Amino acid sequence: MNPERPVRLLILGAGSRGGTYADYARRHPDECVVVGVAEPDVVRRAAFAQAYGLPPGVVFTDWRDALALPRFADVAVIATQDADHVAPVEAAALRGYHLLLEKPMAPDEDGCRRIVAAAQEHDVLLGVCHVLRYTAYTRALKAVLEAGTIGEIVSVEHLEPVGYWHQAHSFVRGHWRKEAQSSPMLLAKSCHDLDWLRYVVGLPCERVSSVGSLKHFRREHQPPGAADRCVTCPPGVEQACPYSATRFYLGHLEAGETGWPLNVVTTDFTREGVLDALAHGPYGRCVYACDNDVVDHQVVNFGFRGGVTASFTMTAFTRARGRETRIFGTRGEVYGDSQVIRVFDFLSGEITEIDTAVTSDGSIRSGHGGGDDGLMAAFVAAVRRGDPSLILSGPQETLESHLMVFAAERSRHEERVVRLGDL
Repeated sequence: MNPERPVRLLILGAGSRGGTYADYARRHPDECVVVGVAEPDVVRRAAFAQAYGLPPGVVFTDWRDALALPRFADVAVIATQDADHVAPVEAAALRGYHLLLEKPMAPDEDGCRRIVAAAQEHDVLLGVCHVLRYTAYTRALKAVLEAGTIGEIVSVEHLEPVGYWHQAHSFVRGHWRKEAQSSPMLLAKSCHDLDWLRYVVGLPCERVSSVGSLKHFRREHQPPGAADRCVTCPPGVEQACPYSATRFYLGHLEAGETGWPLNVVTTDFTREGVLDALAHGPYGRCVYACDNDVVDHQVVNFGFRGGVTASFTMTAFTRARGRETRIFGTRGEVYGDSQVIRVFDFLSGEITEIDTAVTSDGSIRSGHGGGDDGLMAAFVAAVRRGDPSLILSGPQETLESHLMVFAAERSRHEERVVRLGDL
């Protein structure tokens, strides 16, 4: 394409993530521009079309209608639900669209391989939204490791503190609460982290083991006297519950915070609108009376080539904060909290601190520590220049890290060590 003109984006799925990537275009009109949208929700679709000045002819209810037309954009941003990625990817690739795909690629290995095959067959760029690779923090950490500052990596400990309220919002009440409807927790939330571990270690993963369960968010833990909806829960019970939807979502409204997660609950940002959504929609349910089945805590152990080991812990039961990592090398060790990196040198006994100057809790609300914008800048530049090397999360790298997730889930269910070569 002409590198002088903005990259044209077709947004397939105008929810939270699709809206995030579209917003980059709004803020960087010299780099990219939104030229079409497909979104089944009538309110979101209308609001999106108005926000980006889209005429009726490029506003669609179904992605199939958008992709039935001759190609009118350069990139299809696939931000549909997890289980609905493969078909739009294949249809968009057939039309010659470059592909920016929200993670996870697909909820199963076959779907992931079909996506990679579609991009290769039709010679289009594919970037997967593993935004943690694109943060200033990750760039700084990789520079420390590649400089040999701590020698060879021997082992890694990595923590994803999901946060008690994020778990309740997305994985108990929300879209990602049931494996059959979306994907396992490890894929829906933590494929970011497994992909990041593979990127940081820089070696292929050979074997995996995992344990985890849904421990807390179950009917038997519902407090005595609690109602199945927070808005009708007795005041004494509701006020004592850290997972109260009424307190949480009204608190965001009162603070003037109408973005994520409140914009997932309702588009009516009045007290009455929020209460009505909580009285009738999924986000007002008691966390102990939902139909969720994804785990709320999980541990995964990895064996990488050359004897390098890593452990990963995902848990719901934390305050909101960035991921935390400890990397142990032959000449030193590193601790990082998604913003500050502390390096201890065995020889000098000194600690060096690197502040990557990204104020972030590591969550979607902070743009994943700058990773959302970093991803978009890199992918748009790759399309403009025709240079796939600018994409840090391309098809083969992403397929490998997804296979790590599938191996971990097989291990958890079958209670055994799984070798990646078995998949």
